Amino acid sequence: MPENLLSLDLLRDLGWGAELFAVVTITLVGRFIAMRFLNVLGSHFEKTSNAWDDALFDAARLPLSWFILIMGLLWAVEVSDGYIDTELFSADNLAVFRQLTFIVLIALFTVRFLTRAEKRLLEIQAEEADELGTTLDPTTVHALGKVLRLSTFISAVLIAMPTVGIEITALLAFGGVGGIAVGFAAKDLLANFFGGLMIYLDRPFALGDWIRSPDREIEGTVEAIGWRLTVVRTFDKRPLYIPNSVFNTLSLENPSRMSNRRIKENIGIRYSDSDKMEAIVRDVKAMLQSHEEIDQKQTLIVNFLSYGPSSLDFFIYTFTKTTNWIRFHEIKQDVLLKIVGIVHFHQADFAFPTTTLDGIDGLLVKSAIREEP
Repeated sequence: MPENLLSLDLLRDLGWGAELFAVVTITLVGRFIAMRFLNVLGSHFEKTSNAWDDALFDAARLPLSWFILIMGLLWAVEVSDGYIDTELFSADNLAVFRQLTFIVLIALFTVRFLTRAEKRLLEIQAEEADELGTTLDPTTVHALGKVLRLSTFISAVLIAMPTVGIEITALLAFGGVGGIAVGFAAKDLLANFFGGLMIYLDRPFALGDWIRSPDREIEGTVEAIGWRLTVVRTFDKRPLYIPNSVFNTLSLENPSRMSNRRIKENIGIRYSDSDKMEAIVRDVKAMLQSHEEIDQKQTLIVNFLSYGPSSLDFFIYTFTKTTNWIRFHEIKQDVLLKIVGIVHFHQADFAFPTTTLDGIDGLLVKSAIREEP
């Protein structure tokens, strides 16, 4: 009798092992075929300019792989249920685990799809900008991506809670009671969140903009705009992390959105060249009016300004067409060098601080007389 029982146990174990082997084999083969199919199909869609199909297939690879593996694992557990008597393998537990798997993998697929679509969309827009000169605002794309990913995460959590036995109504009731305490504890975090929201809505600056504040020592290029803080790279390449709530009370300049750059200079010539001032001013103004890089639609002034302590001063006030910082200084240099040429053309020269001592000639004569033998 014991030998018969041993034989039955051995046959049962062999049958269990054979079934598990078959399940594992089918799972791995199915995963290989599915991944191979996705890779082949994805290589064809990569040749198109559509941003959505590339993101779709790239985002589906990892969730699909995990889906096949987890379904194979659940299948193996169901097969083992007939051989092992345990509550862990009950139908209810397997159903809950299966539902959670679907929720998590769908959320993972959605987040991956949104991330890759955002990246691919910006790449395509950058390529079109090089050809057509138009582009989609990257700040808006990043903001939409963050909002959609956050919505996906919250939705997945709310859907999964009833599955594990947590009622949403109880959570909402707790939120009503504990919301005040949480609000006080996280007021700075909420202030930064709404500050980031105002940045996305008002759009005082975007990624890549050069910003500066006359109120605080903030100046640099915007590298990232998050829900809690904004990263600004200063001109000495240091990262500056600014809480978004700061921007609610901060005066901010955005030089990147300038329409023109201004040239404003006071220039002094010698008093001895006063008879040439009118001609110099006239020629400088004519030079600016004919300069290709000066915006003639903006204010252009060249006038005699004042009698300085050591010079007769005139000023120029005009605007360049470009807003590029480097190009602006090249144009300004060209304008100033041409002014030097105009002044010298009229046989005049620039003034510098001088001091005149009255009566110095008489003192020199008396000194010479005394030195005679």
